[in-house]
Amino acid sequence: MNPSHNLFLIGPTGAGKTSIGRRLAAHYGLSFVDLDQEIERHCGVDVNTVFEIEGEAGFRQRESTLLDECSRRPGVLLATGAGVVLAPHNRQHLRERGYVVWLQTTIEQQLERLERDHRRPLLAVPDRHERLQAMAQVREPIYRELADLAVPGEHGSVAAASERCIALIDHYWQRPGASPRQTA
Repeated sequence: MNPSHNLFLIGPTGAGKTSIGRRLAAHYGLSFVDLDQEIERHCGVDVNTVFEIEGEAGFRQRESTLLDECSRRPGVLLATGAGVVLAPHNRQHLRERGYVVWLQTTIEQQLERLERDHRRPLLAVPDRHERLQAMAQVREPIYRELADLAVPGEHGSVAAASERCIALIDHYWQRPGASPRQTA
C-alpha cells in the first residue's frame, strides 16, 4: 500500500530485518516492532520453545494473530518473520496496512550471517544450504509479488545497508503528512 503511515520489512532469514529495522524506525520516527520478539513477549518463552511445544503450525497461528494486531497500529515499523508471507491473510494485512519493503539477500550471505546462529528452529538441519534454497524457492515469488519496494542485499555494514534503504525508501515511499521532497 502506498501511501501509508507504516513500514513493513519482509525478506528471508538473515536479511537484516531487525538490525536495519531498528535504524529505519529511529530515522523515520516510527515505533519499532519485531514480530518474533512480540511472540516471545506474549508467550513468555523463546521461539524455539514455541516450535517445540506447538510445532510450526502453532507458531504460525500465533504469528498471524500478532501480525494482525501489530499491523493495525499507526506509525509502526514492523520487522516480520521470514515465513509470515506464507499465509494469504497475512499478505493481505501487510498489503493493506503498510508500505512493504523486501530486504533481499543471497543464500551465501544468509549462510555467512547465520553461521553461529543456532536459535532458528527451521535451520536446525544438517544441510542449511539445502533448507535455505528450498525456502527461497517458495518464498521469493511471494516476496516479489507483495513488495512495494525491493532493496538488493549487499555485503557491508548494517549502517551502510540502512543508508541504502533510506535513500530508496525516501525516493518511493509516499508518507501521509510528510513534507514534499525538495526538487533540484
